[in-house]
Amino acid sequence: MAAAAAASSWWAGRMSAAFGAPFLWLVCLIYFVQGFRSFVWTAVSYQMKDMMKLSPSTSQFLVSVAYFPWSIKPIYGILSDCIPIRQRKRVPYLIISSCLSLLPWLIIGLSEPLRSSSNFLTLLLIVQNLGSAMADVVIDAMVAEAVRSAGPEFAGDLQSLSWSSMAVGGIFGSLLGGYALSNLPINVIYIIFSALPLFQLVSCIFVEESPKEFENMVDNIVHDRADDQSIDTAFAGKGSGESFKYEGTRRRKGAHKKNKRRSFAKRYDAHENHNKSISSRPYLSLKSAFFSLCTAFKQPAILRPMAWFFISNAAIPNISTVMFYYQTEVLHLEASFLGTARVIGWFSLMLGTYIYNRYLKHKKLRNILMFAHVGLAIITVLDILLVSQLHIQYGIADKYMVLWGSALADAINQFKMMPFLILSGQLCPPGIEGTLFALFMSINNLSNTLGSFLGAALTSALNISSVQFDNLALGLGVQLIGTLLPIGFLFLIPREVTGLAP
Repeated sequence: MAAAAAASSWWAGRMSAAFGAPFLWLVCLIYFVQGFRSFVWTAVSYQMKDMMKLSPSTSQFLVSVAYFPWSIKPIYGILSDCIPIRQRKRVPYLIISSCLSLLPWLIIGLSEPLRSSSNFLTLLLIVQNLGSAMADVVIDAMVAEAVRSAGPEFAGDLQSLSWSSMAVGGIFGSLLGGYALSNLPINVIYIIFSALPLFQLVSCIFVEESPKEFENMVDNIVHDRADDQSIDTAFAGKGSGESFKYEGTRRRKGAHKKNKRRSFAKRYDAHENHNKSISSRPYLSLKSAFFSLCTAFKQPAILRPMAWFFISNAAIPNISTVMFYYQTEVLHLEASFLGTARVIGWFSLMLGTYIYNRYLKHKKLRNILMFAHVGLAIITVLDILLVSQLHIQYGIADKYMVLWGSALADAINQFKMMPFLILSGQLCPPGIEGTLFALFMSINNLSNTLGSFLGAALTSALNISSVQFDNLALGLGVQLIGTLLPIGFLFLIPREVTGLAP
């Protein structure tokens, strides 16, 4: 025990020395909040069902619309990469995203008319998801930059810290969410959760971000380049070009003999001129980033695998909201029990990650993905048995069916998500890794959103409501067909690629 404590203390000290305690705290907090969101989104589900009396299809449609900001994550990455705010690329965007995450929950918690209006509630949830998605992109970029600065030996440590924080947040959020719904008014839950974005906002203040890229660029040009044309090319803009042309002439005539104060003043002027040039023409950087993104994505080696992952999610009608209504209205399962089921799902997700890394990562990707979809089809069959009540004759309680279904679904989904993450990393070309990876994640999120829209349309077409579930088994049958359909498109995945990261 003492040895483990000493090793943990040494690891924490090593990480703190490499990255700084404020940065590590911010990373842990943001990922914890991402996982803890289940605490408050469970309350949103009950708000729509019990308070607003929305049908399952309407609830699923509104939630799908609210999650749309997660489908445009590359935009946030490009903005933070290309348009610094007061010479800072990350922290200002984290502050903005924290405010966008904080204010909607406060408004929903304090204003009963707004949270009772489906239009206003959806709008506020869109804003909140915009803040969460932006924070997710920015902190991912900060983690990547920190690892690049500190060295690759820290990559596994920082990623483990991030994942662990999210998992802990998900477990506590699921546990406390069910308890809170049983003991607190829903509006109080919204207000309590708003404390986390507030802590996130305050934590951003203590993280320093210096404009090193600008300073290094200016220093390199001032000290290492005497050629006027090279300097003018490096800094597009007449004002900056004239300034450096003058300095270059002085340097060739013996400017190196000037005192340090004069040299520092010129570097400062160059720095300011460069900043003015960048801020006056940000669209050039945005255009270049967008062009590079489109060029890379059009490559068949990237387009074909991403097309499969898109099809594999969009083809499956997601009727999870309908199942939530069925579990609470027909099976009468309590919020605390559903929270416990989600906790088991989180542990199963971690177990799925372990099984994948231990046994599956050397297998061919086509086989892994086929196995995952067959497994998901079996989970759908279990849901059909649950809705049809066929399990009763074997003495199996409803709760066990729900628990086993939740556990297996999360574990098997990880067999599909891990290859997606690894393949995305393999496909990203140098130079635009962060933005292209964000695009891959957005494709995954967008396809899930389309699957949710398809599920809402299916629910409406089958006339499934909060009091009418006669056609739910038929809807699950359609979902079963959609789950098996992507297996026929596995030819889009390269034949020899395995699930092993390079």
